[in-house]
Amino acid sequence: MKSYHLDYLDALEAEAIYILRETAAQFDNPALLFSGGKDSILLVHLALKAFRPGKFPFPLVHIDTGHNFQEALDYRDNLVNRIGERLIVRKVQDSIDQGRVKEETGKHASRNALQTVTLLDAIAELKFDACIGGARRDEEKARAKERIFSVRDEFGQWEPRLQRPELWNLFNGKIQKGENVRVFPISNFTELDVWRYIERENIELPKLYFSHERNVFSRDGLWYPDSEYIYRDADETVEKKTVRFRTVGDMTCTAAVLSHADNVSTIIDEIITAQTTERGSRIDDKRSEAAMEERKRGGYF
Repeated sequence: MKSYHLDYLDALEAEAIYILRETAAQFDNPALLFSGGKDSILLVHLALKAFRPGKFPFPLVHIDTGHNFQEALDYRDNLVNRIGERLIVRKVQDSIDQGRVKEETGKHASRNALQTVTLLDAIAELKFDACIGGARRDEEKARAKERIFSVRDEFGQWEPRLQRPELWNLFNGKIQKGENVRVFPISNFTELDVWRYIERENIELPKLYFSHERNVFSRDGLWYPDSEYIYRDADETVEKKTVRFRTVGDMTCTAAVLSHADNVSTIIDEIITAQTTERGSRIDDKRSEAAMEERKRGGYF
């Protein structure tokens, strides 16, 4: 009799597919939040495995800050065209124009936190009862407090002390009117797991993740991309460096790392020996000790 060996990547994949299918079964109108980053790309790949040959039981939703990397936007559009799924885009600029949020100014201005209002407005407008996201517990200590099904109140706020137990992979999707659930199918993946799975599945990614030459400048020990969206002091000199991005988000909060890793295998080797965490290159996390938790309590992804 032929024996089958289930390795740890198979187990993580099976868990994520199970969670995606549970989400489709338990909620009336879910959505998959898509940013063009590797974790949301991984979610789309898993959704293809979970629901093909049928269509996704949810649209892809991108909250566009207007300050995204063009490479990520191009990848997003190419992916949607290739898989033939529905994409809904809501723009932070519209929230600014409507007076719903105020544009930050100054040296550390960013639109990243402003996404929260645009997201909550999209949830209310489109009546989503669940939003699938690519957060992982190893990213940051506030992320580590998350359940797989993370309940948000009628104001979109997250209270970690009121989350439900999830024993034996039983997920409770029952919510009151106005409440919303954020679903995190890849919570138990680590950064290294993500890259090993990408290698195994041969998943295409934006070129941002691989080493390339880019104009950057140094500030507070981080390499900021040179952009019209990012304030730069006169003494902050632009240099051309060989860099890559470990995490991709709004350009104003995503720093590059010096790297010559130009393929998935060398990226895996680099991660194994890295002295800093993946979120160590996220500028917005450095605003305060509890920056992420404060944003999540307000309705952030």
